Amino acid sequence: MTEQKQQTTSAISDDLESFLRAFKDRDGNYKYFDRINNMMALNSTFVVVDYIDLDTNKPELTKLITDTPDDMFEAFNKAVYSILREIHYDYAQEIKDKIKVRIGNYSVQKGLREINADVINKLISVPGMVVRTSEIKPLAKKIAFACLNCNTLNEALLKGLTLKKPTSCTNCNAKELEMDPENSSFTDFQLVRLQELPEDLPAGQLPHYVEVTVMDDLVDRCRPGDRVLLTGIVRIEQEQWIQVRTSLFRLRMEGNNIEYLGGLAGNKDGRTVDRVSISSEDEKQIIAIASTPDAYDKLIASFAPHIYGHEIIKESILLLIVGSVTKKLADGSNRRGDINIFLVGDPGTAKSEMLKFAAKIAPRGLYTSGRGTTAAGLTAAVIRDKSGIMMLEAGAVVLGDQGVVCIDEFDKIKSEDRSALHEVMEQQTCSVAKGGIVATLNARTSILSAANPKYGKYDPFRNITENVEPLPIPLLTRFDIIHVIRDTAEVEKDSRIANHILEIHRDIEHAAQPAIEIDLFRKYLAYAKQVEPKLTTEAIDILRDYYMKMRNVDSEGMIAATPRQLEGLVRLATARARLLLKDTVDHEDAERAKFLISQMLETVGIDVNTGKVDLGVLHGKPLSETSKLKTFTDVFNGLSGEDKNDVEEKNFINELVKTGKFTEDEAKEFIRKAMQNGQIYERRAGFYAKA
Repeated sequence: MTEQKQQTTSAISDDLESFLRAFKDRDGNYKYFDRINNMMALNSTFVVVDYIDLDTNKPELTKLITDTPDDMFEAFNKAVYSILREIHYDYAQEIKDKIKVRIGNYSVQKGLREINADVINKLISVPGMVVRTSEIKPLAKKIAFACLNCNTLNEALLKGLTLKKPTSCTNCNAKELEMDPENSSFTDFQLVRLQELPEDLPAGQLPHYVEVTVMDDLVDRCRPGDRVLLTGIVRIEQEQWIQVRTSLFRLRMEGNNIEYLGGLAGNKDGRTVDRVSISSEDEKQIIAIASTPDAYDKLIASFAPHIYGHEIIKESILLLIVGSVTKKLADGSNRRGDINIFLVGDPGTAKSEMLKFAAKIAPRGLYTSGRGTTAAGLTAAVIRDKSGIMMLEAGAVVLGDQGVVCIDEFDKIKSEDRSALHEVMEQQTCSVAKGGIVATLNARTSILSAANPKYGKYDPFRNITENVEPLPIPLLTRFDIIHVIRDTAEVEKDSRIANHILEIHRDIEHAAQPAIEIDLFRKYLAYAKQVEPKLTTEAIDILRDYYMKMRNVDSEGMIAATPRQLEGLVRLATARARLLLKDTVDHEDAERAKFLISQMLETVGIDVNTGKVDLGVLHGKPLSETSKLKTFTDVFNGLSGEDKNDVEEKNFINELVKTGKFTEDEAKEFIRKAMQNGQIYERRAGFYAKA
């Protein structure tokens, strides 16, 4: 039987060798012969063979590769070695045991839910998202044990992941054997956990996952958050419960090749398989949509058509999905291209619906909600695997790298967990230093979050910071746009909303039809993300003038705008040009960015005390309160004098009212606040001293 198997392996090996030597691509190049020829120059030990090439030339072998992959890979490795030996004899001898053939473009694709007992020892290909990777450890391929009595070397071979040590020496039967590392061979080994893609997950189900072992050059090929297509052989290993071997086994995959889905892992080597694949036919349709005069309105109308109104918010979210261009500077630092948006508003104004729709339509979107979200779940966690290996597990913003993360119920997240987002939103990285693992992971993601106001409904007589009180001010300033959604009663508008909702319930198939079909719309957004428009001088002038106007110190209504707002303006203008597939950011885009920011300032940026626009509202205290506070302190210091005397309440209130900035009630309120904040205290009834 073994002899016959060897014969067939060598016959297959000859077949494969002739295929590798003779295969020509469309341009007439010897594709695989050239690849093998280049192995020495690239210091590489593997060759990637395209499954489709093999299927067109040797269809009888493609079935064997699925059913008996071990024999086929052995035959493949022999064939490559045989060709390499003729070209580079020395290199072939050096890497003889390391030669590997990887199968690319493998078409036997299965979902993670379809990996079961039927596919054991078969080659399959599975799409998934990498959620964990372990540290890299050396794995023994062959271990030599030296006999302490007669120095004979005894070899122990690896079977799967278990190693059987020889009990006695083959030469003199002595029992004392010691491992000899010099004559043993090792290879790099890493554990990777692959989880179902969010879009493939059936509703209400827990995501399935599979442990994958990768070796040699495949280690460190993928990071948590990468979407990959993994080709490998399904293996089984016995479960061990407290040293008792049971008849239960668990499935594990042995990686053969890793390819990236949709090129979202950046410009890494390896062929990328597009998750949102855009055919030339789609491209024609996309360009046709962009060239129509009402393209912008069409795009906005296609976003969540089942929600009535909210056009400005829909437009902002579209700009967030497409994003701006991330610019890399010569010194290695980045200028953030992702836009962050915060929606705050009354209950029942479809905030969550818009977030869910954004996560669904974005080329890479994740949705998470309030109470169930922790800092580790948002960023990254370090956990200890059952084998004792420390592993890094990615959280939402790392998994959503180069996509959109929608965080609902933003105000319900604990403050210590929310603070993890400060670095993500500005630096676009996520740093972890836990359990001996110190790492900085990429988190180039746009954050779209929604929250309810502190008092249930948004109170227009309080500033934004009071309405969303648990949120820290530094976090608020990191949002490019903050939209307040208020539920006001207007007969005409309410009637239109009611008709819209009831129409959807009456005729679910035909109501709320999008202007652009959802599948094409998704492809449009993915396509728009590849456009890189440049700023024109007229757009730069418009943005500069607007920023200078906002910063104008001499004017009465000076706004405490920061360079963050200027960068936000540039991002919004670029995103609009990108959405319309333009090469340049022109005056229209700059004007629209201006309009969106001024809309925000008119709702969020108004200081309720004066009724004027003042961005200081977002940065803690508006100008009116800051100047009142200064007056309050000056009057108090003036009354207490150099000797720090006690200040009488009645006297103090009268002096404050005289300044014209306070009414009597406001003065009393300010005294109460100052006592709460610990600035002053009541030394005796009706008399105050500075704390």
